[in-house]
Amino acid sequence: MCGIGGHFGRPRGPDLRARMLAALARRGPDAQHVATFAADGARLPDDALAAAGLVHARLSIIDPRPVADQPMGSADAMVWICYNGEVHGWGDAARELAASGAPFRTHSDTEFILRGYEAWGIEGLLPRLTGMFAFALVDFRARRVHVVRDRMGEKPVVYAHGVDGFAFGSTVRSVLPWLPRERRGFCPDAIDAYLAHRYVPAPRTIFTHVARLSNAHRLEYDLDRGTVAVHRYWSPHPAAVADARALLDDAIALRLVADRPLGVFLSGGIDSGTIACRVAAAGHRELRTFSAAFPGSALDESAEAAETAAALGLPNERIVVPTAVGADFARIVAALDEPFADPSAFPTWYLARATERHVKVVLGGDGGDELFGGYKRIAKHLRNAWRGALTAPLPVLPDARPKGWRKAIGELAVDWESAYALRFSGLTPNQRRFLQPHAATLPAHYWRPPDFAATERHDRLLRWDFANYLPEYALRKSDLMTMAHGLEARAPFLDHRFVEAVLALPPRARFTAPPKKFLATLAPELERLGAFARKKRGFNPPVAAWLRGDLADRLPAIAGSLGALTGGQVDAARVAAMVDAYATTPGLAEQVLSLAILAESLAQLAREAADGG
Repeated sequence: MCGIGGHFGRPRGPDLRARMLAALARRGPDAQHVATFAADGARLPDDALAAAGLVHARLSIIDPRPVADQPMGSADAMVWICYNGEVHGWGDAARELAASGAPFRTHSDTEFILRGYEAWGIEGLLPRLTGMFAFALVDFRARRVHVVRDRMGEKPVVYAHGVDGFAFGSTVRSVLPWLPRERRGFCPDAIDAYLAHRYVPAPRTIFTHVARLSNAHRLEYDLDRGTVAVHRYWSPHPAAVADARALLDDAIALRLVADRPLGVFLSGGIDSGTIACRVAAAGHRELRTFSAAFPGSALDESAEAAETAAALGLPNERIVVPTAVGADFARIVAALDEPFADPSAFPTWYLARATERHVKVVLGGDGGDELFGGYKRIAKHLRNAWRGALTAPLPVLPDARPKGWRKAIGELAVDWESAYALRFSGLTPNQRRFLQPHAATLPAHYWRPPDFAATERHDRLLRWDFANYLPEYALRKSDLMTMAHGLEARAPFLDHRFVEAVLALPPRARFTAPPKKFLATLAPELERLGAFARKKRGFNPPVAAWLRGDLADRLPAIAGSLGALTGGQVDAARVAAMVDAYATTPGLAEQVLSLAILAESLAQLAREAADGG
């Protein structure tokens, strides 16, 4: 798990690489290196004016010796890799490569990917990779740069491309220094997309000239022509297997391989509880579990998590989330890289900070809801399935306050399936119109179309989550908040082999009431504890209490800040009206928090865009 970055094209000095590396430092606290090249691939001193450069910040998990540091080159130094992630179960393939003459010097998955590319090429390599990854392979012989993001989107990668070259990085802030000053402007569509979804969906980022590579896609940059081509390399296809449960056990076992201490994130829910059950069943009862606590809140699941851990014989660490977050607000927003308003990011940041003091790797339950239809919004949306393709575009009535019937008006603008994107939204269409009165048109949503076909109604909705919510919201939050503290998070449910096996299950086995009964045989302790019958609560912090507490002082400045930073796109007077309305409308708490995050994030990014380069 690491931070990666690189640039190609117009020669740039060492200050650029230093700024890129500084932006990635927290992702890789164990080792940081630069590799610098001439246009033909010849190595140059790190302080040279250079046409190409790679930067890498390493969190050492597998083979932590310096010999496994990156960037890593081939024997002839003409092929280089810059890699973030963990690939699992590659030992047999590596031994075959070694037997055929591949010169392995390490025991790292980094070198396996490098040697595998040399042997099989990019199209032969990718089907052999299981796990999470974002990497760049620079082939000076073939004059190509290959940038790849994993199937499910566990690892992030963004890029910028122009007449002066190409740059990539793990984060928006790592690529920003490469852009000329005149190309560092915020994207108006991205601002509206954030208001709609609480984040900026791929392939957009908050900057007009920085793009995000979607999950299961690879990018090819031609070093001679300066062109970029993006290709999808995988789509989930149902693959029936004799025992899907055995596949999950195998996925967990693979993700328990590490040369650093491991633990488990454990809530009171089914997903992380199932992972903990299988870890304990495999005999790993020494692994510690870590649970977030919200004392005095009805949302606190720490007691249930402790009960689960005790039933499994696993140690449990209760991490109390502060009731006041103002002192850390700017740091957490910065760790989110660009505007991102998932309230659960805050407790995840605190949980990761405390967990990293004990372990370097944690397993979690990400993906369970997407696989087994666990979200409450799915059941709610299925009630309107009768509508099908029927639409009734009605005028959007701008209003600061959330009103159910006005939200329904927004959904009627698109077909039933597409309207699912509005079930999990930040601001409703009428609230977005209220805040942006001068915008000519506002799309209903910015989610990209699903990547696979489905006929079953649950799957028709969940495939939207697989393309959007899972990679760009749930997994982006997990990556950013854990890596902010140099902690690696792994998600066994998202092993692509298990995903495809679950997609092949009969609907009656997969979509149950209560949800996720398929997992009951894997988690008998949870069954005995009644976890499958509990009401789903989610990982929700007390946002209203935060806004009434030490975040209250931030609220008056939001309006003027957003008006100025967006060039008037977001109207200052109407922001002020929405913030004022919160005093009598508690249901606006998350919307007001999202505006506070947007103001802080844009202010930080504007300062960084104005500095250096």
